[in-house]
Amino acid sequence: MLARMATLGDVMTRDVLTVAPEDTIGEAAQKMTDQGVGAVVVSDFGRLIGIFTERDLMRAVAGRVHSSEARVREWMTADPVTMTEDASVEEAGQTMIERGFRHIPVVAAERAVGIVSIRDVAEWRLKERSD
Repeated sequence: MLARMATLGDVMTRDVLTVAPEDTIGEAAQKMTDQGVGAVVVSDFGRLIGIFTERDLMRAVAGRVHSSEARVREWMTADPVTMTEDASVEEAGQTMIERGFRHIPVVAAERAVGIVSIRDVAEWRLKERSD
């Protein structure tokens, strides 16, 4: 019997942290710190328009911007690569490695329903090997 292939729905974080494009990067960084996450989804009236990550924050800091003035929309990655809940964990991991990023928003009808990180993929892989 073949085992069912694990999907992003099995490993993603469903409690997606969201910010608005007009939020400051300082506000976004505070939310990320409070929740212990490395990325937030940027939504405009519920529709996913970008992702703001630790790397984006580092670029902004390196650019000497003021975190209380710079807006998420100026530093986010617009139109990020997304996947659906039924995509395989392997495909997500491969995409992140090939494209050089660590988070993929999981969407349904242009809305973020989850987020998967390279850590989620690694933890799934280690668990799979130990089963």
